[in-house]
Amino acid sequence: MNAEQNELLTRITPGTPCGKLLRQYWQPAALVDEFNPVLDPRMALRPVKALKLFGQDLVLFKDASGAWGLLDRDCAHRGADLSFGRRESLAQGGGLRCPFHGWKFATDGRCLETPAEPSGSKLCERVRQRSYPVIEKAGVLFAWLGDEGSTPPPFPAFDCFTAPATHSFAFKGLWNANWLQAFEVGIDPAHPSFLHRFLQDNPLDEIGENPAGKQFRSASAGSKDGEQWPMTRIMREFAQPDISFENKPWGMQLTALRAMTDKLTHVRVTNAIFPATFVIPLSETMTITQMHVPVDDTHTYWYTFFTSFAGPLDRESMRAQRQQFIELPDYIPKAGRHNGWGFNAQEQMSTTYLGMGEEDINVHDQWAVESMGAIQDRTREHLGTSDKVIMANRRVLLKAIDTVQNGGVAPGIADPAQAAMITGPDTVDGIAPAGEWSDWWQQTARAKRDGAAWLYTQPASPAPATSASAATQP
Repeated sequence: MNAEQNELLTRITPGTPCGKLLRQYWQPAALVDEFNPVLDPRMALRPVKALKLFGQDLVLFKDASGAWGLLDRDCAHRGADLSFGRRESLAQGGGLRCPFHGWKFATDGRCLETPAEPSGSKLCERVRQRSYPVIEKAGVLFAWLGDEGSTPPPFPAFDCFTAPATHSFAFKGLWNANWLQAFEVGIDPAHPSFLHRFLQDNPLDEIGENPAGKQFRSASAGSKDGEQWPMTRIMREFAQPDISFENKPWGMQLTALRAMTDKLTHVRVTNAIFPATFVIPLSETMTITQMHVPVDDTHTYWYTFFTSFAGPLDRESMRAQRQQFIELPDYIPKAGRHNGWGFNAQEQMSTTYLGMGEEDINVHDQWAVESMGAIQDRTREHLGTSDKVIMANRRVLLKAIDTVQNGGVAPGIADPAQAAMITGPDTVDGIAPAGEWSDWWQQTARAKRDGAAWLYTQPASPAPATSASAATQP
């Protein structure tokens, strides 16, 4: 990759080609929890929050009627900061009022009042604050930042968005790096054998109570030699996966096969949802969906959705577990470059391959993302066969940028014509009969879905048309 291509794929501020592409997709803007007065007492009096997305300064607020509004932060009058606006009560007619001259705006950007103007002035009717559509899904507020006057695509019906609140939980965190390297770390099927390697298979109760830390401690579906193997043992002992991918309406279905014996193969099926989301298994009955939204060119928020296909989730417990590692109200990790991401040389020798803790494996990914620099210089990298997914995604991204620049429709979940085919997507992590792994994983995924009562009214995600080992190159 040359320097010009690297610039093209990483720069997302207004007016950039990649920024224009990414604005065709619904993007997470904030957790609903950020407006929870228990977590942030300031919100009890005034549910108004300054945001930056894609290098744009915005203000997100909940008006007195309960409706969400997302507006440009600079007032249409003379540019004062609307995040300091007065949130009007129902008795005052609702809306957000600029304290500079009292101009008031509705959630949809309509100018409601210009009180300093002479009586009978029609100025208000000619002014509109730029507003952006907002949808609340799975505990997250999503925004669409496309061109004014254009129509947003349908919101995708993925499992993480259709599961009831009892079976889903969302959280987020900030990484000090570009959006693309954050996504590329997540869709890399080879890195768990190293980055997330545990040097021993300790009992689960020895690493604390955080399920995120137990992700690679939990047993894979199926068994070897009559016993269940924790995934970290499989990742450690079989570190050269056969990686393949298959095109799907949402992006790519990824398959990593690790031959254990002549008769058994470990199968891990995950998904790369274009442009910046991945779906992976956390356990036999839970998935993680992680989205990456640019704050600007050098900062990214990840949003993780936990979806249970079995019993309900203990949301309060899950939130408390993650708040050990993330500072509210801005969701900034306690580990980072400033403290070496918590690196411990003794731990690296005795316990983990990386040496950055067992309870929060998210910090492992954070180190990989941030240690590349604010924007990775891809002209200096040397890609190998294990990077085939990374190369394929970059080709798709380059093509999509060109398509949108030439007036075409962005691919995947931004294309309304694909909406009916965008469900699921399924994942699996398990030990399968070597010659029957393709049928095995589909049956295992189907059994997981059959066990989810909330899915009975949901359409089943389509099964792969062909073996994932016979991948089509995008």
